[in-house]
Amino acid sequence: MTDAAYANRGYRRLFGSADLSIGLGLPLTADRMSTPAIEDEVALATHAESVGFDALWARDVPTYWPKFGDAGGAFDTWPLLSYLAARTDDIALGTSSVVLPLRHPIHVAKSAASVDRLSDGRLVLGVASGDRDPEYPAFGVDADTRGERVRESVDALRTLWREDFPTLDGSWGELDGDLTVLPDPTTDTLPLLPTGHARQSVEWIAEHGDGWLFYHLPDDTLRTYVDKWRHLAGEKPFVIAVRVALADDPAAEPEHLHLGYRAGVEWFRDYFRRLDDYGLDHVIVSLAGDDPEETVTQFAEEIVDEF
Repeated sequence: MTDAAYANRGYRRLFGSADLSIGLGLPLTADRMSTPAIEDEVALATHAESVGFDALWARDVPTYWPKFGDAGGAFDTWPLLSYLAARTDDIALGTSSVVLPLRHPIHVAKSAASVDRLSDGRLVLGVASGDRDPEYPAFGVDADTRGERVRESVDALRTLWREDFPTLDGSWGELDGDLTVLPDPTTDTLPLLPTGHARQSVEWIAEHGDGWLFYHLPDDTLRTYVDKWRHLAGEKPFVIAVRVALADDPAAEPEHLHLGYRAGVEWFRDYFRRLDDYGLDHVIVSLAGDDPEETVTQFAEEIVDEF
């Protein structure tokens, strides 16, 4: 699929070979309850690129809801990725994931294309319907319309990137051919990876997405999902996000964490080999550790280098 209209430089970095690629989820400092120190984040991001990680993934969390227990890295997605783009060279930059019902598609189209151009084509877009209940009334959005708004936004984004002075309308507004959105992305359209089910059927995701980004799943369930995806979507990439905590004992057996595991590097090495065997294309790793730089280095040396 690397000759597809959406196969920009970032997409090719992640999915241009048969090998499993591995990225890191921000914040890299693991500061999920407040605003992380940006220079620490940048230092870790450049270090991650130097030791071989393939992507950095920024989350889209418009507001902090303490009950949810996760500020998502605090910084807005677009300026954060632009900041990282200026300080890195080749690593892909991803969103995991833009909450489409809470963002106007014209703003998303312009912001995403800007980051893509500023990074020389390194942006890959995860898109989602969102999961923080109080945000919908805060933005004046009926939560029951999330599925429809995702479909509208995906259609609008494709049109805004592909056409000059388009005619287009939706619940978000309308364009009558007098306006266009600049800049254009580096490719015909940017790669869009719906996240979770995004309030859609798998069939819709396979038809309209350029890949599928999902969460950590037990192995048997994951194999079932991948098999169904291959049947519906062919070689479009399948991506998961998983939380990883490296135990001090390299031979430690796994303990379940929310959306991941704590285990020794020997178990994780086998686990990522299994993911490769299942046919996964990319894994977004959220690393937990007392010394983030040491943890990034250890994971790269023990796991990433193998792939």
